Amino acid sequence: MTSRAEFLGRIRREVGRTPGLFAAETAARPARPHEAAESVTRQLAERWPEALERFREEFERVAGVFHRVRTAAEVAPTVVAIARERSVSEVVAWDPASLGLDLRAPLAHAGIAVASIARDDVGEGPRARHRAEAARAGLGVTGVDFALAETGTLILLSGAGRPRTTSLLPATHVAVFDRRRLLESLEQVGIMLEALHADPARALSAAVINFITGPSRTADIELTLTRGVHGPKEVHAIFVDEPVGGGT
Repeated sequence: MTSRAEFLGRIRREVGRTPGLFAAETAARPARPHEAAESVTRQLAERWPEALERFREEFERVAGVFHRVRTAAEVAPTVVAIARERSVSEVVAWDPASLGLDLRAPLAHAGIAVASIARDDVGEGPRARHRAEAARAGLGVTGVDFALAETGTLILLSGAGRPRTTSLLPATHVAVFDRRRLLESLEQVGIMLEALHADPARALSAAVINFITGPSRTADIELTLTRGVHGPKEVHAIFVDEPVGGGT
């Protein structure tokens, strides 16, 4: 029987046979996370248009569908259009306070039911009910904590009113965000997460941080690619020019 040390040793030997595409090293943790995060925010205040264009290019490269609207009021009609194209009549969404807007009335007017779990519904009963609703719904709507431009990645922190099932169980995931969520690099993501962790009032209590780069993809041993086995078949991003409430 192979021991744990032997098994790990084999992995190290095999990995060592092929050098990486670039040298990798551990990034230094910021000594003053809040100051580092504020510096990133100031930089993106000027560079966000370039970051958005890079995000769009990379997001579409991994088969994401990008939408851009001018105001928060245009989000609901965009979601309705996406739902109708897929014959979806049930939607799950983050709690309106976490999402930054309330989709229930405009979607109900279009004949689409919206289910969400409130921030104070913390018992197993409400969570189980929302899991069932998310599994039944054809579309899930979430906010975005960070949008990583260099890879077209959506980063979502789970928590009260913002369960991970909303983005993982429905066949179509729609994420809504504005310029304040844009980041250029993974290093900047690390800085922002460090700043959250350093703040006692906003310390990371999320069970999961999801990095979502395009639709779910799975390949079998014959490399036959299948979408949607372990997550959504489609991922849409709606960028809103004006600020949208909610988020971290």
